Formats: sequence, structure tokens, C-alpha cells
Amino acid sequence: MRIRETIVAAGLITITTAVLAPREAAAQAPPTPTRDKNWDTISNITMVAGVLSVSLMPRVYYNDPEATVGWKGRWHFSALAPIMSMTALTLLVDGPIKGAIKKTRPGCTVDQTTFPLTECASFGMPSTQAYASYGALGGGLGIFLVDTFKYSDSRFSAPSFIGNVALPLTLSVLTTVGRVVEPGSSRAYEDGPQLAAGAISGFVSGMIVGLGYALFQRPGCGYGNNIFCW
Repeated sequence: MRIRETIVAAGLITITTAVLAPREAAAQAPPTPTRDKNWDTISNITMVAGVLSVSLMPRVYYNDPEATVGWKGRWHFSALAPIMSMTALTLLVDGPIKGAIKKTRPGCTVDQTTFPLTECASFGMPSTQAYASYGALGGGLGIFLVDTFKYSDSRFSAPSFIGNVALPLTLSVLTTVGRVVEPGSSRAYEDGPQLAAGAISGFVSGMIVGLGYALFQRPGCGYGNNIFCW
């Protein structure tokens, strides 16, 4: 009787192991490369800082015929339009576009990318961080050029240049470094082509949005000394 019970028990254990083993193997993610979390954090911070630099920068202009002659700075609530446009484009890049291109991150395969919560959990082409940071640079440069040559009679404004061009450019370079650096045995978050695709497409998109916004929205608030414009 003991032998029969032992055989039945062994059979049940064998069947259970055979059923569960494939499921456990299928759910186990393959090994993925390690990446430096600090550089990821740095690149995200510099990306956000570059976007904020252009978003919070007032429209600086000179000699508006509707107001007293001199340098002025005005904040426009209409700036939410280009900000939301670039935000929507960045989300489009980070979602559907990456999913359609399916270019894996350095050291990853397509099979590894199907597993969440790993270093290969998302695709890298084009780089979202590069798109957003260089998009801010393109938008800021477009606004600076229009405000300088169209509304300021080609007079150079150092604060406008710093907030719209110099600072976003510096932060974009730091973002690029954070995405491509490989300290020690860590792999980069994106490779050169992925960063270039994000940077170029972001800069062009930002420039188009920035130029269009600045051309249609005058930098002044009209009559009065209001610094906030609707």
C-alpha cells in the first residue's frame, strides 16, 4: 500500500512539475545589460530643464511701436499652444513611432524588449530625451530669431539668447552625454543613430513650431504696461 501511495505521489509531483516548468521558463526574462541609473537621471533632469528654460522665458523685444521705446519682456499664455504641441509630438515619438520602428537599445534584442521592468523594456529609436531637448532648442532658436530680426530691428538681446538658445543648447549636449555614456561595464541607453534621429527630428519640429508661433503671436501685450498677455 505504501508503494502504491508512493507511486501515485511521485506521479502527481512529476505531472505538476511538467505543467509548471514551461510556464516558469516562459515568464523568466532573459539576461539584459546593465545601465547607469545616475546618467539616466541626469539626462532626464537636463531634458526637463532645457524645456523649462524655453517655456518660461518671456518674449524679449525692442522698440515695439505700440509701446514706449526700449527693451521689454512679456509672458504670453498663448505659449501653451507650442508647449502642448511639442509635448504631444514627444509622446508620439515615445509611443507609436518607437513601436513602429522597433530599434532596440544597445545590447538588447527584440525578444528581450518584450519583457517589462528590464533594461531592454523599451525601444530606443528615436531617442525621446534627445527629441525633447533638441526640440526645445529648435523652438527657442525660432522664437529668438523672429523676436530679434522681426520685432527688435536686429538688436541683440543677451537674456533672450541665453534663455532661448545658449542654455537649451548646453542642456541638450548634457542630455546627449547622459544617454550615450558607458561608464565601466554599463551600456549606453541609446546609440549614435538613435540619438541623431531624435536630435534632428526634434530640432526641426521645434524650429517649425517656434517660428510659426513667434510669427503669428506678437511679443508685446499691446497698450499698457502689462507683463502677462492673454
